[in-house]
Amino acid sequence: MKTKEELPACPVATAVSLIGGKWKLLILRNLKARPWRFNELQRDLDGISQKVLTDSLRQMIDDGLAYRRDYQTMPPRVEYGLTELGKEMLPIIDALADFGTYYKSTLQP
Repeated sequence: MKTKEELPACPVATAVSLIGGKWKLLILRNLKARPWRFNELQRDLDGISQKVLTDSLRQMIDDGLAYRRDYQTMPPRVEYGLTELGKEMLPIIDALADFGTYYKSTLQP
């Protein structure tokens, strides 16, 4: 997790540094519903590469937004989910979804 000194002074810039980019928002959207396995996420997020998904999940774990649970089984079973801190981001995801729905409703057919 970053220290306060490593984060931008602006709170909006801080939030954007945590969830900025196309993929982290979509990963959060998926993890909102339930924990997901890596391959499930990759299949659901059309166009994401394995490297980008791995890097995004690692960053989200490092930032305290997501967790990785390794069940220590054979074959390996690992799930990713939201931490309590990550769940604090859900109103942002909901607001973005609401705006997306509203915006689509304003467009001509």
